[in-house]
Amino acid sequence: MYKNTNLNLTSLEKLEEDNLIKKTISFVKDFFKGESSGHDFYHTMRVYRTAKQLAKIESKTKNVDITITLLASLLHDVDDFKVSPETDNEKSNAVKFLRENNISEENIKKIIKIIEDVSFVGKDSVTPSTLEGMIVQDADRLDALGAIGVGRAFAYGGKKGRVMYDPNVMPNLNMDETTYKNYDSTTINHFYEKLLLLEDLMNTSSGKEMARHRTEYTKNFLNEFLTEWNGEK
Repeated sequence: MYKNTNLNLTSLEKLEEDNLIKKTISFVKDFFKGESSGHDFYHTMRVYRTAKQLAKIESKTKNVDITITLLASLLHDVDDFKVSPETDNEKSNAVKFLRENNISEENIKKIIKIIEDVSFVGKDSVTPSTLEGMIVQDADRLDALGAIGVGRAFAYGGKKGRVMYDPNVMPNLNMDETTYKNYDSTTINHFYEKLLLLEDLMNTSSGKEMARHRTEYTKNFLNEFLTEWNGEK
């Protein structure tokens, strides 16, 4: 396995053809077959591509272990509580795949730590301790913003049977991890409870820059939605 790869265009192109990355992409494609919650194969691939883009930018001034970053980005949702709650605690799907592909236990620990820290869980959300973790977290959160983020919010709400909007139900802005995972909100409240908070939680300068435009789009959508809901247009 590559160790502490300083990312540049040549190494990035090499990793694109790397057999391990190809096998990981094939694994997640099969894993997410039929998933309709917005946490699907295409979400995973967007996070993977955004993580590559952020890593390339950040590597201009810092060292980035690109293989750790890419593997964590590809595997970040295979044990997510929204998709596979029975494996969430142990991250057993990711661990099993990595061990079957002869990844060292040291690197498995690094990848699993990134996966454990990636999710937004209300006020208990954490900032990753490594640059690789920060990149993957930013990439995942960027996919919750903008046009795709809006679409994913409604896809997840529909999957969970959530009400689209109820003006009598106020957003809950003070949830801990347990409450966040079990709270039955509305889709529009989710914008206030998570999506509009993400720009300020970005870790990298490149992530913050990307989030700015997507957040503006998200706010414009929300304003238009509420204007139409209230019959003002």
